[in-house]
Amino acid sequence: MKSLYYYRDRYVRAQPTAFCPGCGGGIILQCFLRAIDDLGIDKDRILAVSGIGCSAWIPSPYFDGDTLHTTHGRAIAFATGAKAFNPDLTTVVFTGDGDGAGIGGNHLIHAARRNIDLKVFLVNNFSYAMTGGQIAPTTLHGETTVTSPYGNPESPFDITQLVKAAGATYVAKWSTYHVVELTNAMKEALQHKGFSFIEILSQCPTQQRRVFNLRGALESLPPRILEMFGESTYVRGRPGKTGYLYAVPKGDVKETLIQAEALEGVKARIVDHIGFGQVVRVETKQPEVTREKLGGLSSVGGVADHLEKKIEVGLFERSERPEFTESLRAIMRKAKGE
Repeated sequence: MKSLYYYRDRYVRAQPTAFCPGCGGGIILQCFLRAIDDLGIDKDRILAVSGIGCSAWIPSPYFDGDTLHTTHGRAIAFATGAKAFNPDLTTVVFTGDGDGAGIGGNHLIHAARRNIDLKVFLVNNFSYAMTGGQIAPTTLHGETTVTSPYGNPESPFDITQLVKAAGATYVAKWSTYHVVELTNAMKEALQHKGFSFIEILSQCPTQQRRVFNLRGALESLPPRILEMFGESTYVRGRPGKTGYLYAVPKGDVKETLIQAEALEGVKARIVDHIGFGQVVRVETKQPEVTREKLGGLSSVGGVADHLEKKIEVGLFERSERPEFTESLRAIMRKAKGE
C-alpha cells in the first residue's frame, strides 16, 4: 500500500493548505490523486479547472499539474473552451454547489446537454461557505444560514437528478464519508467518454455548525459531520440495514434518550441526522411494536422510519451517446471538404 507521503510528494505542490481545519477538501483531493495514480494518467495530460469558492482550492494551487483558476461560476465555460481546443486533455472541473449549480448553473446543464467530455466534481457543502455561509441552491428547506436566520423558505435542487435529466452520460453521488466508493467513482468518470458528473457531499465545520445546528466544540465537528453523512445516506439499490427507528425529540434529546433506553428490548443512542437534526436511533427487533411505544413517550415529537429523509447516493447514470468534441471535429472536417 502506498503511503500518504507518496501522493503528496508525487502530485502536490509544497505549500500550506488554505482549508479550514476539518474541511472535506483534503479528502476529495486525496481521492482524486489516488484515482489518477491507479489509472496511470500522466499529470501533465490533466487540466484541472476551478471557479471561486472553497472547492476551487482543491486543485489550485495544490495539484502539481496544469490548473486554471477562473471566475465565479465560469469554470465549466473555461473548461469547455480548453477541451474543444485540445480534446486530448483530461479536463477536470472542481466546483461547488454555489459556484457550479447557482452562479454557474446554466453552464452546468448545457455542458451536460452537449455531452462534452468533461469530468465535473461538484462539492456540495449546502451553502455558499467561503463567502460566509449564505443560502445556496442546495441548502435544505428550513435550515438556517446567515441569510436565512429563521430558516430557509426554499426547496433545494437535486443536482444529481438535474444533471441526469440534462443529458449527462455518467452521474454519481457520494460523500466524503464514502472515500472508497468516491475514489472508484472518480476512476469510472475519468475513463468515461462524455460528460461525467459526481456530486460530493462534503463537510464544512465552519459553516455547517449553523446550517445543521450542531452544538459542541469546533474540533469535535468534523468526525460528527462525517458520521452524520453515513447516518443520513443510503446506497442506491441497497437500502442497507433495517431494524431501527429514529425518535425525533420534542425538546431535549437527552431526555428522549433516557426514555427510549427504558423501553424493553431496544438499544438507543443519540445521532446527528441531516433531515432531523439530533435524534435518538433506536435498534429493535420489533419495529412496529417499538414505534407505538416511542410514540407514547412524552419527550418524543415523532417517529421516523430508517430511510425517512435520507439522501440516496451511488451511481445514477451510465450510458453512451455522441460526444461533443468528436461531433465538432467531424463537422469541421466536413466544412473543410475532407
